[in-house]
Amino acid sequence: MEKPYVIGIDIGGTNTEFGVVNKKGEILYRGRVSTKNPDTKEDYSSVKDYLNVLIPELKKIIDLAGGIHLFRGIGIGAPNGNYNTGMIEFAPNLKWAKEESVHLTKLVTDSLSLGSVLTNDANAAAIGEKAYGAAKSLKHFIMITLGTGVGSGIVVNGYVLYGHDGFAGELGHTTVRPYNGRVCGCGRSGCLEAYASAPGISRTAREMLETDWDKSNGKKASSLRSITDRDITSYDVYVAAKNEDELAIEVFNFTGRILGEAFCNFVTFSSPEAIILFGGPAKAGELIRKPIVETMNANMMKVFKERGSENCKTKIIFSELPDADAAILGASALAWEL
Repeated sequence: MEKPYVIGIDIGGTNTEFGVVNKKGEILYRGRVSTKNPDTKEDYSSVKDYLNVLIPELKKIIDLAGGIHLFRGIGIGAPNGNYNTGMIEFAPNLKWAKEESVHLTKLVTDSLSLGSVLTNDANAAAIGEKAYGAAKSLKHFIMITLGTGVGSGIVVNGYVLYGHDGFAGELGHTTVRPYNGRVCGCGRSGCLEAYASAPGISRTAREMLETDWDKSNGKKASSLRSITDRDITSYDVYVAAKNEDELAIEVFNFTGRILGEAFCNFVTFSSPEAIILFGGPAKAGELIRKPIVETMNANMMKVFKERGSENCKTKIIFSELPDADAAILGASALAWEL
């Protein structure tokens, strides 16, 4: 009998979410545990302590679904998850995996007697989009996740590109401003992530509020000026832009132009059918998509444009995965390969 269920686990810096998923992409049972110790509010000091909390909760939803014999396997999405090795390697936001490699798939499989597979969270999102979302009919696409960072998953001929060491596809850390660029969380300067992530958008807003970006009229009036400078979020910028705040709109134009420049480079190496946007800043819709497309059309090599047109062949589209389910679905999609 074909086993009808898999488990998807998404390990975040704050919470770990998981669920039982069937072939249709329906989450039948779900749960959540804190990735941090709820007593101390600090990271677990060891992976053993973390799994002592996670594994019993996984067993509960397995029992609810009818037992372990109905499960094909477990898919896990995690920061710095390496598909090739099954290890989380030097993840800065996980204390128990920050200074060493942790063979998570072996530990989970040994605990539950069920095969498991691991990849990083951005690749998991790409696999989920292919299985259940906007990429169902696509064989060549790039998934860009805009959030605390800029993640990416590259799919070529229907397969995720992992590279020889399992870490291919860190497009958020391609250099977009090589001279005097912002310092990125990775320690390098000028990374795409430093500009197009949610914190990057917030920083752009703060910088524009501090400068006379409209030289003819001085500082523009903006509803963002009523917010304490360090408290401005990318969502605040979005709300202001939807209310036709000119400075907020310019923040999205600036961000979209940088993304468009980067996407031109991405297209030249994998020629995707589409680049799919996911995450909080992507909810800005046309506010961010329009400057991306305009920049790509203006700067793309002619061979990557539609014949007889100035439009790029590569489409910019939005994810069709529901926000609340995307992480679990993306991770679960891995497990059907077992």
